[in-house]
Order: sequence, then structure tokens, then C-alpha cells
Amino acid sequence: MKNHILLSFAVVFFFVISTYAQEGDSKAVAGGGVMVKGWTGKIDAKEVTAGLSLKSAKLTQDGKVLHVTTGPATTFWNPKNKAKGDYTVSATFYEPKYMSINDHPHPYGIMVGGNDLGTEQESYLYCAAYGNGTFIVRGFGPKPFQMGGRAPVKNDAVNKAAGVGQPVTQLIAITVQGDKVSCSINNTGVATSDNAAVSGAGNLKP
Repeated sequence: MKNHILLSFAVVFFFVISTYAQEGDSKAVAGGGVMVKGWTGKIDAKEVTAGLSLKSAKLTQDGKVLHVTTGPATTFWNPKNKAKGDYTVSATFYEPKYMSINDHPHPYGIMVGGNDLGTEQESYLYCAAYGNGTFIVRGFGPKPFQMGGRAPVKNDAVNKAAGVGQPVTQLIAITVQGDKVSCSINNTGVATSDNAAVSGAGNLKP
């Protein structure tokens, strides 16, 4: 299912865009591929079995704004964007036409803690918002885990589009500070966890 998202970033360390389809069959984007220098990506394994590839989604850049068009569930990243210690990764996502092409809300967000990206052993933690006022915070790896529940959770901090075809904007941030990792959406905390609960055997690499 195609979806077009504009993204402008403030503080970028190890940064990714995660756009995951909830249901339905994904379709390839015409003229797709990663067209931003230094960036790469990987589509969801389920999408690969459907015959899709990284060229089935599209990532371009215009000034400081990244343009994402999906396509299959895709994760994009730049290997040079790394951080240690305490840090915050944040980005503003603008969906110009909510559900204008796809038949369900399509999430988008950022990730930290990426390791072995592009391989079958990859792991990371992502926070994503939906234009219907819900969000999800999830660890992806050998043993997937959730910080905010297994399914998208409603939260008043998440902006809702006025209707199909209407615009919606979300400011998403992940902060690693001390022994905590947290996600905020539109400057409101929506999920927090101890680092020890999300890293270690089966989860994220310490």
C-alpha cells in the first residue's frame, strides 16, 4: 500500500524511518529505490516472500527534507549516524494525505540501537505513530518485545488527521539517558523502559 511521508530532522544520530503495513497486500512504488547518498534500507522479510525488494519503496531528499513513499514495510538508515552515552534522536513527520491511497493507517517513526542491520540478525528499537491517534514502541530482533503493548495504543498526544486525505504531522523523539530509554510524541512522553529491560540476550545488543 503506497503512502507518501515528508520528513525533516533536527538531531540525527543513528536514524531510521520505519514504515510498516498493518494489513493488506503491499504494492511496489514506481521508480523506487534509495536515492539519498549514504543511506540504505531493508524491507520486511514477509514482503520479500511476496516478491518485493528495496526498490519497491522510495527514499529521496530535497534540502533537509527526506521524502518516503511506500510501498512495502521498509526501514531506512545511514550507517554513519551513530551515538553513544546520553542522546536524543528526533524527527518531524508530515503525512500530506492520510490514507489517500492505502486502506488502513500506515505508521512511521524512528529507531535507535541498530545492530547487524540488513542481516537476519538485525535488532533495533523503534517508536512509530499512526495518523489515527495511536502509536507503537517495539524492539525488533531475535526476541521481539513491546514497550507500549503488542498492538498500537491510543494516546491523546498523537495527532489525528481530520479525515481521509487530510494532512497530519507528528514530532517523534527517542531519548537514551542514564539507565532509561523513552519515546515522546509531540513533546509528550508515551513510553519509558529501563535499558536493562530492552538490551541483553535475545533483545538489543548492549
